[in-house]
Order: sequence, then structure tokens, then C-alpha cells
Amino acid sequence: MKKSVFRGILLSVMALFLWTFPSLEGWARGADTVMKAGVYVEDISLEGMTAQEAQEAVEAYIASLEPIEITLVAAGGQEVLTTAGELGISWGNPEILQEALALGTKGNIVQRYKVLKDLEYENKVYPIELEFDITAINRILTEQCSQYDREAVDAGLSRENGEFVVQEGQEGYLLDVEQSIDTIYELLTGDWNREPCSITLNIEVSEPRGTAEELRQVKDVLGTFTTSYSTSNSSRSANVANGCRLIDGTLLYPGDEFSCYDAVSPFTERNGYYMAGSYLNGKVVDSLGGGICQVSTTLYNAVLLAELDVTERHNHSMIVTYVDPSADAAIAESSGKDFKFVNSTDYPVYIEGHTSSDKKITFTIYGVETRDEGHSVQYVSEVLETIRPESEVLYPDATLPVGVVNITGAHIGYKARLWKVVKENGVEVSREVINTSTYKMVPRSAVVGISTPDPNAYNVLMEAIATNDINHVRNTASILAAQAAQAAAAQAAAEQQAAQQAAPVQ
Repeated sequence: MKKSVFRGILLSVMALFLWTFPSLEGWARGADTVMKAGVYVEDISLEGMTAQEAQEAVEAYIASLEPIEITLVAAGGQEVLTTAGELGISWGNPEILQEALALGTKGNIVQRYKVLKDLEYENKVYPIELEFDITAINRILTEQCSQYDREAVDAGLSRENGEFVVQEGQEGYLLDVEQSIDTIYELLTGDWNREPCSITLNIEVSEPRGTAEELRQVKDVLGTFTTSYSTSNSSRSANVANGCRLIDGTLLYPGDEFSCYDAVSPFTERNGYYMAGSYLNGKVVDSLGGGICQVSTTLYNAVLLAELDVTERHNHSMIVTYVDPSADAAIAESSGKDFKFVNSTDYPVYIEGHTSSDKKITFTIYGVETRDEGHSVQYVSEVLETIRPESEVLYPDATLPVGVVNITGAHIGYKARLWKVVKENGVEVSREVINTSTYKMVPRSAVVGISTPDPNAYNVLMEAIATNDINHVRNTASILAAQAAQAAAAQAAAEQQAAQQAAPVQ
């Protein structure tokens, strides 16, 4: 009974409501086709607009933001001017239009009417969310902003007229592209007031090593060493001078490792090298850069005297003559040999290299002397074994004529080690082995030409080769070559005489 009474009252109220507002039914039928009064997207009134018209209005506003200038502050304070449009500005929440259009269209007639009346007293304002194109931001950063990056330049040293000159260093800058993208995106999609603005990018700053005060302390000679290349031909001499030039002026900060190979390579004509003799597989062959090992060896001995830490060193395959056994340091591209050392002091060290007119190469290592005044160091070579060739080797070559004998000298083999002897105030306090070296023994050899049309000469020469005596083979080859030359001359004379006799009498 009570439910029936309540239902009747409700129907009566609704009837009275519809009688009081006769246009409401028509409004209810078309309310979802245009925006209601009081609906805004920020400052843009959407009243009476269709969804399409509202979208065009908001997009026009977004387009009006495109020319706004955005200044990106790159490395070193350099400014890159761009715009919101170039950064790919766009509307990030267009779905609000569907929500706005649906206002007052959901629920029963009373609920829908209530929404309409509420809009008369308070506007419904939707915020605009902005989006920016990450790809566009990245492109501007990499193409326009990263050009101001630069590597840090350490403070440097040079020697002019026997005096050190200090060069100031400079900071290095590196644009952090990923972090800068986040910075730009978060600012422009967050608290940006849609006015021209400046954004400082994320820059990694690297400080240069060394100061003028620190480098002015580098003046003490820690170690110096000289070798002679007076017997070298012009090409080898040029290679030694070139390698010395490439190392001269090297500055190493504490902990820096120096690679001799990296400093003097590549071994090309463009890099100043010539063909000259070098060791390869127990033989002396011509190669670009031949003689460069005298450069690394001279530097090695200066490093030993400076007592820097040697991290890689190799001996030659065969003995060299410009230093004692085990005092050499070979470098070779083909076998991966390098000479490396570390500046193990607490101060920078400077390497000076020069060659003289009398064909001497000298390396001097400067730094800050921290060793006691009475401290001294010397290096003593000890030969453990000498291996002398017991025979000679001959190589017959059918491509060369009889008489040609190309001799390669023998190399004595050695086993040796190098001792470091330390003295304090003239008293020996330590003695230790620095390295051990093995040098290949190579017998004296000769390539002998055996090409001849005379079988007797061939047999005589082969009998001489069988003796394994190079001097005997050389003498035999000389005799056979002379005999062949005499026979050829006699043959030519006979042919000439015969030709003259056969010629008709004039």
C-alpha cells in the first residue's frame, strides 16, 4: 500500500516538472550533439560547438603556441634557439572533448537537468595537457646542441730553447642527451607557463688535469740515456730521427701508461718512414720503419734509470749491437711486441727526445726528484750462455746465374739477464733481476746461383755446395763465372769472324 502511494507521488511530481518545463524533453533529445553552456577547455568556451568544432578550436590554440621561442643552454653557456613547434608540441589529452560532450547526457531526466543547472553557477573547465615529440627533441640536441661539446685538454708542457713552457688546460663538456630530453620534456609538459623560456641542458663537465703550479715543478732529470746509430745508412737514420720526434714532448700524468708502439705507428711513408733493415724470422729484411727498435731501446734505458714501472718489454729475436744484452726493448707490429711503462711517480713526467748531427739519439725524462740525494741506480748485463754457430748454411737458387753468392752474416746466440743495482751513499743496498732474454743463434748463410747451360760447371758448383763452406763456394762460383765469361767472349769472337768471312767482297 505504501509503495503504491510513493510511486503515485513520484509520477505526479515528474508530471508537474514536465508541465513546468515543456522544452526539457526536446533538450533531452538533442543534448549530446553540442557542448553545453559553461563548458571550457582552459580559456576556450565550447558552448554550442560540436565535437569537431571544439577539436578545431583547441588545435588552433595549440598551433598558436608553436612559434613560442625556447632557448636551450648548451655546453659553455652556448644558446640554441628553437620553438615549441620545432620541439613537436601537440595536444596530449583530446579525450576530454568526449567527456565534455557527454555532460548532462547521462542518468535520468532529473540528473541530467541538475548538471545543466550546475553549469549556470559554475563553469566546467578542462585543462590542456601538452605533449612534445621525443624524436624531435633528440634531433635538436644531437644536431644543434652537441656541437658545443669539447674534450678536456690537460695542462701541457713544452721545451723551448732549453726552458719549459706551461700551457693552460681547459674544461671539457659533454651533453647528456638522455637526461636533457627528460629535463626538456618534464618542464614543458609540467610547469611551463607557455611563455618564451630558457632551459639549461644537462652537461657533464670534466676538469683538465694539471695546473701551471704543478707543472712548473717538473724540472729534475730523472733519467737520461744515449745510443749511437753512426753505422746506419740514410734510411735507417731517418727512421730513428722520425721515431724520436714522434715521442719528443710526451707528458705523462701520474698513473698514465705510455705505449711506444702507439706513439710511433703507423709505419708508413706518410708518417715519415723509409725502407730499412729489420729483424724478421731470424733474418735481416727491409721494412718500413726499420731501425725503430733503437728508439724504443734508448727510451727503455732512460725509463729504467728514472725507475718508472715497466709494464711490457720484449727482447729482439737476435742480438743488437747498440746496447748490452738484455738492455734492449723491441717493438714489432707483426708479432705484437710493444714497450710500455707507467708514470709511477706522484708528479707529471716529461719525455724529451733529440738526435744529433753525429747520429746519436738521446731520451731524457724530467719530473720531480723525490729520491734521496745519495740514491743511485745502475743496470748490469750478465751473459749466461753464448751459443756460437757450428756450421754454415747454403741455399741453391736456380733463378740466379752461376757466380751470384749473396751472404748473410752469422748471429751469435745469447742467454742474458739484466740486474738492477741500487746504492745509497755509495753502498749497495739491493740487487735484483729486471729481465731475462734469449737471443737466437743464426748461422752464416748464403744464397748461391746455380743456373748455367754447362752441365760440368753445374756439377762442380754442386760439389762445392756439398762442403757447406761458404768461402769455398764463393771462390768456386767466381772461377766458374770467369770461365763462362771467357767462353762466351770466345764464342762471340768466333761468330764475328765467321760472319766477316761469309760477307761478300765489295
